[in-house]
This record gives sequence, structure tokens and C-alpha cells, in this order.
Amino acid sequence: MYESKRPYFYGTGRKKHSVARVRVYQGTGKITINGRDIDDYFGLETLKLIVRQPLETTGLMGKYDIETTVVGGGVSGQAGAIRHGLARALVVSDETLKPALKKAGLLTRDPRMKERKKPGLKAARRAPQFSKR
Repeated sequence: MYESKRPYFYGTGRKKHSVARVRVYQGTGKITINGRDIDDYFGLETLKLIVRQPLETTGLMGKYDIETTVVGGGVSGQAGAIRHGLARALVVSDETLKPALKKAGLLTRDPRMKERKKPGLKAARRAPQFSKR
């Protein structure tokens, strides 16, 4: 637990090129992402469900306030990174939540990333078009 104005629990989440720093405070269930409310930040309802998944799995909806700073990637990667960071912060707050979160697959970092472009190729694996003459 970290002490500042209010004590909080911290977790870092990553997915694709996104990195999320998540702080979990005792509160009423307010979720803030980069200084904006979750409804303002994510337009799609599915992305909001992804972010709230660790809270629903553990049955802690409405018990914690979440403040997140997320950078890099697109909206889907950012939602996945926030979910990963939130799950890790909840485990720091209460170790007994770990089995439920692990069974749901929320503590595993998704290793899939965009493959880098190689020299001499047009893309990661796309070779120049073959020409016989």
C-alpha cells in the first residue's frame, strides 16, 4: 500500500504497445482514465466491460475508485492493459483474490505484439513481388 493524500494499491498492466498505471483507492466505484471518466474515454460498451472484468470476477464492483494513466497503442490495447493492471492491483490489495483472477486469465500478460519490419522486406514478412524478367 502506498501513502499519499489517500492510501492506494498500484498495478502496471501491458498489452500490445499500451502501458497502464493503475491506482486503486477505497471508494464508490468511480473509474477515471487519463483524467476523464470511463464513459467519456471509451465509446464502445465492450471496452468498458473489459476494464470492469476484474471487479466483476471478484465481486468488488462499487467498492473501489480506480485512477488510471494509460499511454501507447489503440483503444483495444489500452482497455486490455487497464484490465491487466487492475487485476494486479487487486491482488496487491488482497492476496485471497489471486486464485479467482488467475482462473479467469486476468493476471496473464498477453504477449502478442506487432512483428517488426525486417530489412529488405516491404513489411514484417511481405517480400518484394517476384519478377522472372
